[in-house]
Amino acid sequence: MAKDIYILGISAFYHDSAACLVKNGEIIAAVQEERFTRKKHDESFPVNAIEYCLKFAAIDINQVAYISFYDKPNLKFERLIKTYLQYAPDGFKSYIKALPLWLNDKLWTSKVIRNTLSFKNEIIYTEHHQSHAASAFYPSPYKNAAVLTLDGVGEWTTTAWGIGSENRLDLKQEIRFPHSIGLLYSAFTYYTGFKVNSGEYKVMGLAPYGEARYVKTIFDKIVDLKEDGSFWLDMDYFNYCQGLTMTSEKFHQLFGAPPRKSESEVSQFEMDLARSVQDVTEEIVLRIARNVRKVTGEKSLCMAGGVALNCVANGKLLREKIFDNLWIQPASGDAGNALGTALYTWHHTLNHPRSTGPKDSMKGSYLGPSFKDDEIEAFFQKNEIVFHKSSNICQDAARELSSEKVIGWFSGRMEFGPRALGGRSIIGDARSEKMQSVMNLKIKYRESFRPFAPSCLREDVSEYFELDTDSPYMLLVAPVQAKRRKKMTSEQEKLFGIDKLNVTRSDLPAITHVDYSARVQTVTEDTNPGYYNLIREYKKLTGYGVIINTSFNVRGEPIVCTPEDAYRCFMRTEMDVLVIENYILFKAEQKPVEDAVNWKEEFVLD
Repeated sequence: MAKDIYILGISAFYHDSAACLVKNGEIIAAVQEERFTRKKHDESFPVNAIEYCLKFAAIDINQVAYISFYDKPNLKFERLIKTYLQYAPDGFKSYIKALPLWLNDKLWTSKVIRNTLSFKNEIIYTEHHQSHAASAFYPSPYKNAAVLTLDGVGEWTTTAWGIGSENRLDLKQEIRFPHSIGLLYSAFTYYTGFKVNSGEYKVMGLAPYGEARYVKTIFDKIVDLKEDGSFWLDMDYFNYCQGLTMTSEKFHQLFGAPPRKSESEVSQFEMDLARSVQDVTEEIVLRIARNVRKVTGEKSLCMAGGVALNCVANGKLLREKIFDNLWIQPASGDAGNALGTALYTWHHTLNHPRSTGPKDSMKGSYLGPSFKDDEIEAFFQKNEIVFHKSSNICQDAARELSSEKVIGWFSGRMEFGPRALGGRSIIGDARSEKMQSVMNLKIKYRESFRPFAPSCLREDVSEYFELDTDSPYMLLVAPVQAKRRKKMTSEQEKLFGIDKLNVTRSDLPAITHVDYSARVQTVTEDTNPGYYNLIREYKKLTGYGVIINTSFNVRGEPIVCTPEDAYRCFMRTEMDVLVIENYILFKAEQKPVEDAVNWKEEFVLD
């Protein structure tokens, strides 16, 4: 019998550190470090994520044949030095702040890996966008496809396209730093008062409240966009090359105001900026895609990189039908590069063959920890938590949902990537007119304008949305079906900005955004039978095969990982019900939170 070959992929030292374990080319475990440390976007070396992957496979580090790292630190350091020299002495503060991080860890990645893990076998490095491209192509269901990666920056590359064929992956063309669609979007994220590398979702959610007043200004002054999608940024408007902020004084003068202060009121101005940069981003993505289709002749497109998480742009790309097929890596950000670098090493570097089927090989992205009933029950009992074991948890949860209860849903393996997909979700009644406000303000503790996404039975998706394709990873925005929309009054038509929020727009008001759109997740029984059965039971009660799904966390914290994380979040919000596997807990029966702060956790991550 041939010996199993394990490859451990690692992403670390920038943001969203993660680890992934591949066995003979099969993805068996992947998880972000933040889920264990509870530090959102944790960039530290992912010791906990690595420990989980090895425990899941029941191996030790000596059985790992290769460790594959997601970028090439020396090339990235070269960019840092050359950028500093180009802008010197203006970039001195930024350079001095970054230098210790490089001298302590980043330049000595091999040493960190060997010392931390006692690893003696070969370490392989792939370039950042090779890792992105590999994470997009290799798990996809296509034998051959065009591949497009878009993000802030890797070593030098910010945008790249290429071709995947069988087990080979070749990037053909790139756009290089400092010209970056990801950094352009992040600059507007910063300018509108949100946090870079985490607030981009907020800009996307804010965009439908605004008007595209500044698109012409952006294209006239800031972005030179060519017909083939290549672009150039006027760096006089930015400060990320030489400073500690994203935008320059010239940028502020162009738009007539300084950046919005974080947590201050969001005005129509910020909404219009959000809409404008969203429209610009969509146009850039569409032009690149058209050119890639023309040059490659491929009918399928695979995407990754942080910009590929812009599900509004993805939805528009799908509707434009530039490609016949579209597949997007669910962990498109840097966390997914842990997976990409491992698969690139297996298929491209080591030249192992690749097989494809009708579905992708991501296993629904359910690649993280799960927990057994006996250890969950032991946790409850040890900490005197009131619980009930259900003989039919899906029926019980559906009944609570149908009466407008908000439920924390914890089931099976945790999702890999930024989206909750029915493993670690907060769920609610999509028919409720009050649910968006309740869940934003009392459960998630986040901005009221942010929309919620629907989870829908795959067979019912076209009944509710203008979509007839799989969307298992919640990466496509689609319009709500016209027959479900409610006609606005003449007075409502005149509303601007945040005043649009409380207008009921469909018979599914909690998941219908102000532009009649929704970020759709389709659910199938083969991928997640528990979540599928929950929605099916809810449909039996209500006639609707769609519910609200948002990530099981509060603002500023990572998605919950363990039953203890879930119980803490449940007790510190106004959720009504908590479901952990076959157990159901009711808020009214629990002790006050101040009596439940020293919970003990002794879980085996499996």
